[in-house]
Amino acid sequence: MGTELKPTWDQLLGSGDWKGLVEPLHPDLRNLILRCGNFTQATMDAFNNDDGSKYTGSSRYGKEGFFDKVVLDSASDYEVKAFLYSASDLSPQSVFINQTVPGSWDLYSNFIGFIAVTTDDVSKALGRREIYVAWRGTVPDIKWLYNLDIGWLVSANELVPTDEKKVPKIMKGWLNIYLSKKSESKFIELSPREQLQKHINKLINDYKEENLSIIVTGHSLGASLATLSAFDLVENVTKDIRVAAIVFASPHVGDQFFVDRVKGYPNLKVFRTSNTNDQVPNHPQTPLFEYKAVGVELRVDNKISPYLKSNMSDVHNLQGVMHVVAGYNGKDKPFELIEGWSHSLANKDSDLLKEECLIPVSWWGDKNRGMVLHPPNEWILVQDKPVLET
Repeated sequence: MGTELKPTWDQLLGSGDWKGLVEPLHPDLRNLILRCGNFTQATMDAFNNDDGSKYTGSSRYGKEGFFDKVVLDSASDYEVKAFLYSASDLSPQSVFINQTVPGSWDLYSNFIGFIAVTTDDVSKALGRREIYVAWRGTVPDIKWLYNLDIGWLVSANELVPTDEKKVPKIMKGWLNIYLSKKSESKFIELSPREQLQKHINKLINDYKEENLSIIVTGHSLGASLATLSAFDLVENVTKDIRVAAIVFASPHVGDQFFVDRVKGYPNLKVFRTSNTNDQVPNHPQTPLFEYKAVGVELRVDNKISPYLKSNMSDVHNLQGVMHVVAGYNGKDKPFELIEGWSHSLANKDSDLLKEECLIPVSWWGDKNRGMVLHPPNEWILVQDKPVLET
């Protein structure tokens, strides 16, 4: 199948393992990849990581108007149905924020993602209801990988029947985050896994008369959680609805038994996009090299873009990967950004663009971090109080 043919929605979600859609990259698949990237970026743009704030670790924005606040393209086409939270003390601050400020909104949890759907009008026009699950990613430094019991593969018997002879193994850190909960917090009385299943089951029931599909996405650590949760949804929630994990810069998730079990479900597919110069997708590893890559991969090279620094320090950056996807037209073909994609996004939260582009470094952020001057001369934090929702 070439770019001259329009793939079906099922094909875009991997029903044919994306054969003929990756090289050259089909425009419809590119659009889906970038949409998933934008949802993933939204989790990071909304995350409050301001040191000293009592709302550090929350989402800056409530579900109402969430996509307008993060300036999502076609924001009115989607609505957030639920937020997802994880425990805040499972890993160092480079991965999660620990709320240690007296009077913090919640000492035990962090906003880690959301569940969204296409609106009624869009769903009617498309003839299907799209459900998106976006998991928040992590900082660029690869060192965070090694602070999560990164090397250890453990049995995923919480996710699969215990009588299975070949139980998949998953990286211990991913399972810890996905399964952990704390009774002290109303936000994580249920684990991220239980939160996800509760909300997805409700959406499946609410839209049971519609043609449903579930797209799970994330970057870095979020990509690992996306892959794991997509597998879990098919394993334990639905074997009828098509589920696709479309992820970015994903570290390894599990062993060969995990890969084989994923392949065994015709309604589950995994598509990974990463920068060929990024080492995170090659990790973690063990001395026995038990980890195995899962799904179909698109590797792009930041060096093909005339906008990006050739010696980019942050090759793991999500916006950097999306920038190259937005201009990639196939091997040995010239780089050309698609219409409507701004090269300025590459500097949204990093320093990737060449100086001659004249774009400020890390330009995204709420004005003055919510501080507002009140008369006679007092600065007061007013934006900092989000709508705390589950």
